[in-house]
Amino acid sequence: MSAGKDKPGAARRAVTFLATGLGLGYSPFAPGTVGSIWGVLIVIGMASLELGLERYILMSVGLTLIAIPICGIAEQVFQKKDDGRIVADEYLTFPICMIGLPVSMEYWWVLPLAFCTNRFFDILKLPPARQLERVPGGAGITLDDAAASLYSLAANWVVYLGATSWLGL
Repeated sequence: MSAGKDKPGAARRAVTFLATGLGLGYSPFAPGTVGSIWGVLIVIGMASLELGLERYILMSVGLTLIAIPICGIAEQVFQKKDDGRIVADEYLTFPICMIGLPVSMEYWWVLPLAFCTNRFFDILKLPPARQLERVPGGAGITLDDAAASLYSLAANWVVYLGATSWLGL
């Protein structure tokens, strides 16, 4: 087999590896939750870059857009609509739920809160997330998670403002 013919196969395998969260999507228990751990690490990495709000938002949108073809290719490989092994949608949209919120030792509780609310809203799939899930291909796989991350962002801000204003945390 020539090297030229192997490249598309190798590229598809690499994209599928990314789509499965470097293998975390193969977890026998809650693969979406396990795969979301990469999202937490991405947020920590983004916080260390001190991007500022505008760049953080741009990067979050960019990661979401990157997730669409990654998930779409993996769906073709697995030949199943939104296969549970595909977790790039979870971890690449996770930064959305932390927009503008602190990632620091002082506010250590914000990131675990965001993880929990993100998983809650991804599983619950309030409208329009459920409808977005029906969009074909990688867009459908990713957009419902982006919507869940927006719900999570709103909930996280409510809790953060309440905790810092009323409870003094």
